[in-house]
Amino acid sequence: MPASPPTPAQVYQLLLEGNRRFVGGTPVHPNQDADRRAALAPAQRPFAVLFGCSDSRLAAEIIFDQGLGDLFVVRTAGHVVGAEALGSIEYGVSVFGAPLVVVLGHDSCGAVTAARRTCLEGVSPSGYVRDVVERVTPSVLAAHAAGTTDVDGIVDVHIERTVDLLLERSSLLATEVAAGRCAVAGLSYRLAEGTVRLVAGKGALTA
Repeated sequence: MPASPPTPAQVYQLLLEGNRRFVGGTPVHPNQDADRRAALAPAQRPFAVLFGCSDSRLAAEIIFDQGLGDLFVVRTAGHVVGAEALGSIEYGVSVFGAPLVVVLGHDSCGAVTAARRTCLEGVSPSGYVRDVVERVTPSVLAAHAAGTTDVDGIVDVHIERTVDLLLERSSLLATEVAAGRCAVAGLSYRLAEGTVRLVAGKGALTA
């Protein structure tokens, strides 16, 4: 990273470069040695907030070939937004000064699949899984209203709506984006290929 504070576009490109290394089978596994561990013990300064789905195949540091202290990771099933997730994201931006927030969804998402099934069959899961499904349901309904009914198409809608929801609910994040100090990128990850694709973006993601 440059000595001066990085821009949102620089951080976004850094993550894309790391993903290309991961996809190509040439990761460098940066910042994962004993020296890095010791250097981070007093304080951390992650350069991006990663808000992703909890899916076990979505390990952010691996997908983007990063290391200790690089990413401030927040994960929930279906990347559903609650107070705890919002507070964590705001913490990463306001306290650590991270100039980029990434919303990371993926194809064949189980939370989206469950919400779609609930909408089609009218049967909700039990326990707190129902709460996750209920938070994804508006994305399913919006996708259906636009003529999109397949799971992966709904995933894209859900990623886009999550990006919008973060800015709607967090005045802090909206202010940072409007000022050009931060940007939000909604990415969709393909499980088999390992690639990421931009679905929605807010702020300056290009130089």
